[in-house]
Amino acid sequence: MSKKLWGTRFSKKTSALTDKFTSSISFDYRLAKYDILGSIAHAKMLAKQKIIPTKDAASIIKGLNFILKDVQSGKFKFDFQAEDVHSNIQDILSKKIGKAAQRLHTARSRNDQVALDIRMYLKDEIDEMADLITLLEKTILKFAKNNSKIIIPGYTHLQVAQCVLLAHHLLAYISGLERDKARLIDAKKRVDLMPLGACAFSGTGLPIDRGYVRKQLGFKDLTANSIDSVSDRDFIVEILADLSILSVHLSRIAEDLILWSTREFNFIDIDFSFCTGSSIMPHKKNPDVLELIRGSVGKIHGDLSSVLILMKGLPSSYNRDLQLDKPPLFNAIDTMKDILEIFIALFGNIVIEKEAIAAKLMDESLFSVDIVEYLIKKGVSYREAHDIVGRMVRDCLDKGKKISSLTDHELKKYSDKLKPDVRKILNAWVSVNLKSSYGGTNPALVGKQLNLWSKKLNA
Repeated sequence: MSKKLWGTRFSKKTSALTDKFTSSISFDYRLAKYDILGSIAHAKMLAKQKIIPTKDAASIIKGLNFILKDVQSGKFKFDFQAEDVHSNIQDILSKKIGKAAQRLHTARSRNDQVALDIRMYLKDEIDEMADLITLLEKTILKFAKNNSKIIIPGYTHLQVAQCVLLAHHLLAYISGLERDKARLIDAKKRVDLMPLGACAFSGTGLPIDRGYVRKQLGFKDLTANSIDSVSDRDFIVEILADLSILSVHLSRIAEDLILWSTREFNFIDIDFSFCTGSSIMPHKKNPDVLELIRGSVGKIHGDLSSVLILMKGLPSSYNRDLQLDKPPLFNAIDTMKDILEIFIALFGNIVIEKEAIAAKLMDESLFSVDIVEYLIKKGVSYREAHDIVGRMVRDCLDKGKKISSLTDHELKKYSDKLKPDVRKILNAWVSVNLKSSYGGTNPALVGKQLNLWSKKLNA
């Protein structure tokens, strides 16, 4: 087991129970790369500032680079009995280079060290998740373009409402995902602050150069308050909040696809590679992957709650409770990346059930608003037009009779403004073409949006 960095002061060994309960190596091992890179920059700074001998710094850097290669190649053997990843690396370094390793921890604490590691980790993860979101947006956009001529019944309250282009519905997904991506990228501004040099919580009397370390590690700026540097985790809360919002969007997309794949909707067929069967019902083809995505969102929301509750009762400055911020953060990021990767693959393997959709478009209730607007254009007030069409729906559609089958004389009974040409608008293509307002489902407007998103996502 790695030697404890604080062990000298203690006259008695900690119990095995304490060691097991306080160890974080089982989850913070994934910060090893960042811990080493931070240590290399720190060692360079210590030598530059003549705080440690240049010879010792060179030995430290050489040893750390050797360990880094092993970590990146997967050859590094973590000691899961170690207290944390910092102790584990320090112990290995000591075995490789001897006493020079004892100088590395000069002018720093594990408090600012872990704050640095987690920020470096998050900068990389935010970039990776943003790239995955962009890839998902491109996949959905391609699916929308390939099916730009498909009209589906739109729903509100899960009741048939009006006709919309499938591409228009899919672009709604992209709009939400783009905001999710923007939130993550914006949050990176709060992450991109370098905390090393705060030490335990009060800074140091040694002549360190925090600006030099910042430049070495590629941070935009320095944290300005040493207590805040080591004790606040609002940047983690913000990322988890952003992931929670993103997960809601993804859950709703999953729910749409689940509904659309049912016999009752029958809009799409999900590829067998993303479904499972039943152990008792041979006919079943269940969208289990989508259901698990929907369920996994609860884990991400729980991770956010976990860190919020962890933080709410802590006094200022560092507390060991903060060790427990990482498992929920890691879990949320891992879960989100898995969900995004699955969606990217899944959207590339969806088949549209065109005939089944076309049959549903024969439902003339989809055109009730179009008839209302037809009457408004002829000078009828909205309230009166709504009442006229309401009576038509009650007398015809509710009784299984089509409005299009009404004779000219029967149409006039409802309103003398209803002319034979009203039958022309009882058509899905006419309906979507009538929607002329910006942001609506008009094919020309949707076509422009498809092109705009294509330019934006491929810029």
